[in-house]
Amino acid sequence: MMESFIDFLVSQHSVAKALRDVLVFKIVPMLNPDGVFLGNYRCSLMGFDLNRHWQDPSAWAHPTLYGVKQLIVQMYDNPKASMEFYIDIHAHSTMMNGFMYGNIFEDEERFQRQAVFPRLLCQNAEDFSFSSTCFNRDAVKAGTGRRFLGGLLDDTSYCYTLEVSFYSYVVGGTTSTVPYTEEAYMKLGNNLARTFMDYYKTNNVASTKSLASVANFSREKSPGLRHTNHQSNENSSENSKTTVSGARAQEITRKDFRSQAS
Repeated sequence: MMESFIDFLVSQHSVAKALRDVLVFKIVPMLNPDGVFLGNYRCSLMGFDLNRHWQDPSAWAHPTLYGVKQLIVQMYDNPKASMEFYIDIHAHSTMMNGFMYGNIFEDEERFQRQAVFPRLLCQNAEDFSFSSTCFNRDAVKAGTGRRFLGGLLDDTSYCYTLEVSFYSYVVGGTTSTVPYTEEAYMKLGNNLARTFMDYYKTNNVASTKSLASVANFSREKSPGLRHTNHQSNENSSENSKTTVSGARAQEITRKDFRSQAS
C-alpha cells in the first residue's frame, strides 16, 4: 500500500502533479527494519513495541522512533511551518476493511473537522469503512504516535492511524467478503493519495493555481503500479510514516501527515 501511495505521488498523473506543486510529503517507509527482518509483528530487535514509546523514546533503545520524533518536533517549532497531517499506516490482524483511529477532543468543532478526511477516503475507496473508524483516548494507546502527537500539535493538525485488514474486506451495502489481494492494497494506496486532493478542495485550499487547475478533474486511469510484497501492519513493525506540507497562495505552509500503527 505504501509503495503504491509513493508511486502515485511521483507519477505524471494530473492530481499527483498538482499535489506536488503545493504540498510536501515526508515519508518514512519503515520504523522497525531490524524487527521485521527477524519476522516480528510488532517488536524491534530489542523486544520493544515501538508504537508504545512515543512519549519518551530512547536514542539507544528506539533510534528510529527517536529520530522521527525529533524531525517532527523541529518542524513543529519552525514558525514558517504548520504541520497538518500525521497518518500512521498499519495492517490489522483481526478486523476487516480499512479504517482509521483518531483522537477525541473537548472542542466539538475540532472533533468534527477530524472526521472529514476519513469520510472522504470512504467515498474514494470501497474497502474503507467509516463505520469501523474509531475516535478514542484509550489509556492503553497513550504511547502511540497518534495519541502523543495529537496532544502535542495544535488544533490545525490531524493525527490518525490508518489500519488495513490482513485478510479481507466487505463492500458497503453487501455481506460478501472479498479477500485482499496485492492489487487491492495498491489501489487503496492510490485512493489515499487522491483523497488529499478532495480534502484540500473541500477546505477551499484549491485557490492555488495548481489545485484550481484540476478542481474539476476527471479521474484518469492510474499509472501502472509495481507489485511488491511490502505492506504496513498494525500488528507489525513495518511502520510507515508520512508527513505532508502544503502552500496556500504564495506562502509555503508545511502540512504534515504521517503513518504508523494505531
